[in-house]
Amino acid sequence: MSDESLVKQGVAAATSMVAAIVLLTIGILHVLSGVSALMKDDLVVAGPEYIYQFDTTAWGWIHLVLGVIVAAVGVMLFTGATWARVGAMVICALSLLANFLWLPHYPWWSVVMIVLDVFVIWAVATWKPGYEERL
Repeated sequence: MSDESLVKQGVAAATSMVAAIVLLTIGILHVLSGVSALMKDDLVVAGPEYIYQFDTTAWGWIHLVLGVIVAAVGVMLFTGATWARVGAMVICALSLLANFLWLPHYPWWSVVMIVLDVFVIWAVATWKPGYEERL
């Protein structure tokens, strides 16, 4: 193995642990966003007509359920198991989609969440657990 490969995998492993923390954070933020939409409908900005319109309560439940699932997958990602990595990529893709559809309500919040989702997908996709142990 080249030194460059070792460095890349070391960075990928560290980045994946950070990705697990970020995924847990994304889940918590989804839950908070969902609770906010459920408790105070008037806190959610009603933007212009948009093709993907849901009631604020529906958005609240979507974010709440998605947040719980994202946080659970984030915790499981600490194990480094293949199923957890695949699950993290799938759930981040769903989170990315939900945040894209949430864009008209809170554009900056959605863009930040989309960037975090892309980071987690990249980090998890580039990590090969156990690579350092084969040396």
